[in-house]
Amino acid sequence: TQAYQILQAGKSVYSAVPILSVPDGDEILDWCDKLVEACKTTGKHYMLGETTYYHADMMYCRRRAAEGAFGHFVYAEGEYLHDVDSPSSNLRRVREHRLNSRAGQEWIEYSKRYPEGMFMAPMHYPTHSTSGPISVMGAHALKVAAIGQRSPVPDDYHKDQFANETAMYTMSNGATMRIQEYRMIGHRNQETGRIFGTEASYKDHKWIDRTETVELTVDEMRDPLPDDVVDAFSKLDTQGGVYGGHGGSHAFLVHEFCDAIANNRVPAINIWEAARYMAPGVMAHKSAQRDGEWLSVPDWGDAPR
Repeated sequence: TQAYQILQAGKSVYSAVPILSVPDGDEILDWCDKLVEACKTTGKHYMLGETTYYHADMMYCRRRAAEGAFGHFVYAEGEYLHDVDSPSSNLRRVREHRLNSRAGQEWIEYSKRYPEGMFMAPMHYPTHSTSGPISVMGAHALKVAAIGQRSPVPDDYHKDQFANETAMYTMSNGATMRIQEYRMIGHRNQETGRIFGTEASYKDHKWIDRTETVELTVDEMRDPLPDDVVDAFSKLDTQGGVYGGHGGSHAFLVHEFCDAIANNRVPAINIWEAARYMAPGVMAHKSAQRDGEWLSVPDWGDAPR
């Protein structure tokens, strides 16, 4: 991939999500391994531009987790609901637009090597749903069992592949995690995480413990940005104001990558972390293809400090 070539050329990389978009799960895992090794051998940095990581609610939950406010983690949920016919982002039109580009024509030829053609399983685009719970708990998936649902009506987008996939995971911290990746759903687009602990829980902009429920605003939950970053972004005509689009994540993503490279530190969403968001989806799809068989999830360890 381009990210690998750039690392080998001695440059650091900021990448769009996910790590790799191909139908073959083994190929995705192989590239996770190659990118981890490239970062180790070159000393350069890879950062995944995962927007959900910098949604206000997940920033808030990471702060509360750092305080120990959740207690021991019990259960977490992540979901990415995006119907292919969504009025705000129609995936059929997105695919058509991309395939009409020069890169799209190359992809049409490249995709002929796969039995599935250019179809992408929902769980091969998992990072909007996995990144929140995994980053908050600071844990990684150990095993997964998943089920898939095919379209009940003939559909030229999904064809005979899964349109929706649901997965249950055992986690390295002893908790359980559920992930939903749905592309055929009567619901607005949604990227959501819910976290439950022995002392307190978070869901739907609410902090909940045994005695009270506290409603939270986005401004309360969001991490502060440095003043100079706010000033710079306030001068731009960007979607979502100072913080940018995709849940107000853009300014945080840009700042994190630039600050990490300027200070030669490992970025928050580094390749080790990114692989922990990607591999659970790959193995979930494999499990769904095997009628829910429990499968182990590979892990490349923690990022170097």
